Amino acid sequence: MTSQTSTTTPAAAQGSHMWVLTLEVPGRGMTTQYGTWTPPTGATRCDVLVALQGHIVAQHPEMSSANTVFFSLEPNQL
Repeated sequence: MTSQTSTTTPAAAQGSHMWVLTLEVPGRGMTTQYGTWTPPTGATRCDVLVALQGHIVAQHPEMSSANTVFFSLEPNQL
């Protein structure tokens, strides 16, 4: 299983950060999702990773024991 989620809103309405997260349950499935988000004030990269993993697992419960294969969190500006 491979899936992707994206946001396609105007730049002014997007979050402060762009993220990409790939999770894999070896031999059973993989999902890559991405989007934008404005983390709460004081949030750490770890806080964001855990929140995004929870978001994905809520959509795909079979990913609850998945390994994180890739995670990127960058400011959403050029």
